[in-house]
Amino acid sequence: MEAENENYSSIFFDIDGTLYREGMITAIFKKLIRSDIISNEVWYKELKDRYNRWDKRIGNYDDYLLRMAEIYTEAISGLHRRQIEFIAGKVIEQNGDRVYTYTRDRIKWHKDRGHKVITISGSPFELVREMSIKFGFDDYVGSTYVLDEEECYTGEVLPMWDGVNKEKTLKALVEKYDIDLATSYAYGDTKGDLTMLRAVAHPVAMNPTNELLTMVSEDPDLSDKVKVVVERKDMVYELTPDCIHKDSDCKQVL
Repeated sequence: MEAENENYSSIFFDIDGTLYREGMITAIFKKLIRSDIISNEVWYKELKDRYNRWDKRIGNYDDYLLRMAEIYTEAISGLHRRQIEFIAGKVIEQNGDRVYTYTRDRIKWHKDRGHKVITISGSPFELVREMSIKFGFDDYVGSTYVLDEEECYTGEVLPMWDGVNKEKTLKALVEKYDIDLATSYAYGDTKGDLTMLRAVAHPVAMNPTNELLTMVSEDPDLSDKVKVVVERKDMVYELTPDCIHKDSDCKQVL
């Protein structure tokens, strides 16, 4: 049981798969198809097979997600930012409550104690901003889709879904807010969050991918301090890496 008077400096959250129950770019991609900005044919030709392979657990989710991000970047090129901001607002209005109970409650827990809550997300900035406003984040950073002088998208993207850029952003936020990482938390679910989890004293791997869990297990310093949380249906399981094995005889889950 954590002491209620603990004063953690800052809390860093990923959003996709950590707070939101699917990728937010997936949600806006579907909305762009319904708005005829992206052709339904693109889904069948470019993404359906990748999605099905991942859904059957014989393919890589990152392959599906990265191709979707490429198509999204191409599709919004030339559009005015207000079009995407409007669609992003609708996505969060209609889907913003599709979140994990554990991370939703942890956000409230941290905010009730006056902790600074920040998200560093690979989703488009427009979506990250709307989600951050909804859940009361103190600051937020997402992937930036570059605008020209007329505020139309150029087709260039500054990604925030990889560990290198998340680490750079984390360092900038540490300087901006004079954050003490030795008293901070981070929550993430994929390998892109690894640098963020390593940086803080209290890392939480939320529904981690096999790739992230493998990396955590191979890092003695991280595996000693990380908490692994799995939310399935209406149950939340809190684990430690040494209790998770593909062919484990570990019988007890705490």
